[in-house]
Amino acid sequence: MSIFDRLLGGVRKPTDRPAEALPTPAAAPQERRKHRRVNARKGTKVLIIDDSPTVVAVLRKTLASAGYDTREALDAERGLALIAEEPPDLVFLDIILPGMNGFNALRHIRKTPASHHIPVIMISGNEHATEQFYANRIGADDFMKKPFSRHEIFARIEALLDPQLIPRRRGGAPGDAATSPAPL
Repeated sequence: MSIFDRLLGGVRKPTDRPAEALPTPAAAPQERRKHRRVNARKGTKVLIIDDSPTVVAVLRKTLASAGYDTREALDAERGLALIAEEPPDLVFLDIILPGMNGFNALRHIRKTPASHHIPVIMISGNEHATEQFYANRIGADDFMKKPFSRHEIFARIEALLDPQLIPRRRGGAPGDAATSPAPL
C-alpha cells in the first residue's frame, strides 16, 4: 500500500453499504420560502443613496433581478437632485454619508411637497438602536441594518406595498396622499 493510498484511505467514504442505504434524490424540489414573495410592479423606480459602491452594487443587482429600475447616488446632495428631477417610487437612504447626512436628507424629503409621499428605507451599519428610533421619528418608513440579506431587502419592500403593488408610506393622517391609493 502506497503512502497515497494511506492518506486517501481516511478521506474516502466506505462503499460497502447496501444500496437501499444510499440517499435517493427527492421526488420534487422543496420550496425554500414559507410564503411566496410579492414584488412591486415591474419597472418600480428605486433610488439608492449610499456612499459605499459595494452596497450600491449589491442593492442594484438584487433589485434589478426582480425587475426594479434603479438609480444611484453616492451622496445626499446628488440623491436629492435625482429626486427633484424624477421622483422615485422608493428610496434606500444610508445614514452616514459625506457632506449632508441621511437624517438631514430625510428631513428635506419629508418637507418637500413633491417628495414627502415617497417611502424611505434607512440603512446603517451602526449597531445602536438610537439611529433606528431617530430615523423612524423623523419620517423613515423602515430601517435595515448592514449587512443585510436579499430576503430582508424584499421583506422590507413587501411591507410597504399597497394592493396595486406600489410602495406606499405607512401611517399618516387620513386622507393624506401618503396613505391614499393611487389612481389606476
